[in-house]
Amino acid sequence: MGLPGSGPSYLLRGMGLIARPGLRRFVLIPLLINSLLFSAAFFFALNRIEDWIAWIEQQLSLPEALSWLQTLLEWVLWPLFLALLLLLVIYSFTLVANLIAAPFNSLLAERVEALLQGRSPTGSLSQAFWSWIPGLFGELRKLFYLLFWSAFFLILSLLLPLVGSLFWFAFSAWMMALQYLDVPMSNHGLQFREIRQRLRQRPWLVLSFGAGVLVLSLVPLLNFLTMPSAVAGATALWVDHWDAESQRT
Repeated sequence: MGLPGSGPSYLLRGMGLIARPGLRRFVLIPLLINSLLFSAAFFFALNRIEDWIAWIEQQLSLPEALSWLQTLLEWVLWPLFLALLLLLVIYSFTLVANLIAAPFNSLLAERVEALLQGRSPTGSLSQAFWSWIPGLFGELRKLFYLLFWSAFFLILSLLLPLVGSLFWFAFSAWMMALQYLDVPMSNHGLQFREIRQRLRQRPWLVLSFGAGVLVLSLVPLLNFLTMPSAVAGATALWVDHWDAESQRT
């Protein structure tokens, strides 16, 4: 269990929230979409893993005189590159899943926020769908942001594998947190740039939450719960930190 007020504790809190009787029906469609997309990601990775291994072995190929170094690279860098590719696949499918489920996630976040604040919900599915259409432009901005920084960290990982991999993991955690905190924040009209600015105010909280989501995404079966749990947990984060701060000011 995460430390009180830490990012992982909010993910666990989100898992508890989606089990509430008043919220279960808003979880079903995001859960179904997430299950289908994660199953697709799993089978895609399974079918491509041999090609990835062959590509990695080719990149790590050294002269026979350096066979000892070859062995070291295979033990250290081979799993590292494979993990990086796996993270890229998982986040790519997560991005698609969140794009498809955006209206339902928005409605779930609105219901969770109303529950946490003890007020009656006001949003509807039709409103969520209407807001989804202009929200697609925000998703495209997020996609370009992801592609730009992914290319940068991928090059860094190839040049400096250990250092680059640490940055890659941190970036993946940041993107996971950004992906899900975007839902409650967008419900309040915040734009992509402003969302990033607010998240940078609490880097440890945001990164630890994103890392928790990333790890949960890698756990078989439990990863099906990732999307609704992360949406609910991100909403609790918004209510406890940024929304409460806005109300005080």
